[in-house]
Amino acid sequence: MGNVLTRFWEVLTTKVDSFLFGIAMAIAGVGLITLFSATDQSIARITSQGTSLAFALLLMWLVANIPPQTIARAAVPLYLVAVVMLIGVAVFGTTVNGSRRWLNLGFARFQPSELMKIALPLMLAWYFQKFEGRIGWMDFVLTGILIAVPVWLIKRQPDLGTALLIAASGFYVLYLAGLSWKIIVGLTALGAAAAPLVWPYLHDYQKERLLTFVDPTRDPLGAGYHSSQASIALGSGGVVGKGWMNGTQTHLDFLPEKHTDFVFAVFGEEFGLIGNAVLLVLYLLLIGRGMMITANASTMFARLTAGAVTLMFFTYAFVNMGMVSGVLPVVGVPLPLVSYGGTALISLFIGLGLLMSVQAHRKLVNT
Repeated sequence: MGNVLTRFWEVLTTKVDSFLFGIAMAIAGVGLITLFSATDQSIARITSQGTSLAFALLLMWLVANIPPQTIARAAVPLYLVAVVMLIGVAVFGTTVNGSRRWLNLGFARFQPSELMKIALPLMLAWYFQKFEGRIGWMDFVLTGILIAVPVWLIKRQPDLGTALLIAASGFYVLYLAGLSWKIIVGLTALGAAAAPLVWPYLHDYQKERLLTFVDPTRDPLGAGYHSSQASIALGSGGVVGKGWMNGTQTHLDFLPEKHTDFVFAVFGEEFGLIGNAVLLVLYLLLIGRGMMITANASTMFARLTAGAVTLMFFTYAFVNMGMVSGVLPVVGVPLPLVSYGGTALISLFIGLGLLMSVQAHRKLVNT
């Protein structure tokens, strides 16, 4: 019996990076605690998030046990499926709060843009590995088109924040694949110069968000309400916070979207500067571990995939915290592993599974 249990434990844990898993679960635990307060002790939402977490852990384990070369073979079909689903959203997707971002599967709603967060880096990593050793400027043009297609479809929903962040995840792969700094600087300058041309095509609420970011007092009860209330919540938490479930901005319903995009404000109000510092350290440890796995990857596909996933975690955490604290404009970006939302939680844990797969494969190669 003891041998059976030992064997079972080995099967469960052999391919799972214990440090990465421990940090991720610590952050997810912070998320559940914060959501319990943010949702006014809603058992239904905590149960839903817990169920999503359990399913996400299962998928993480499955992905961690698949060799990177096998995952690479699924990259093209996965990308095509994600693009088709995004087209499906445009044609007959479910509209919520004025945005058409979801597909109704009958038993649940699914957000295809979350699948694209994983599918796009895998597709680009597969492409660059296929042409490793003979990558030219035309390859970067073609992969740029592969990035532009889903970004355009997601921007149409409209979901400009997610579209830009998915574009960033694709850019990370291009950078790790060897895109010249001269081209990066040139494209950045071109994008900055073209910004006035893009302005007329933005939605009115997107323009208001940018204008409010420049001048927070412009519309404190309208477009600037989210950011001003988030800043008040963070500031009122002080050094040690008001205590769990004692946040006034949260429980007096001044803070909007408190269980999704602005959950960091809830956490900051209740746990203060010390709690924020602890959460930041947890994210830095997770990102640092991901970068170590990236640096030690055994193949180009593994390195590009691990790097893109790690930098995706960094970007989402940085943008969300910056948005809530008023350093960046308000965009619809969740706080990784903390914000409420099953699809986002699942895609992030799949990303962790990819990192674990890369790490486990490297160990097998070295042995």
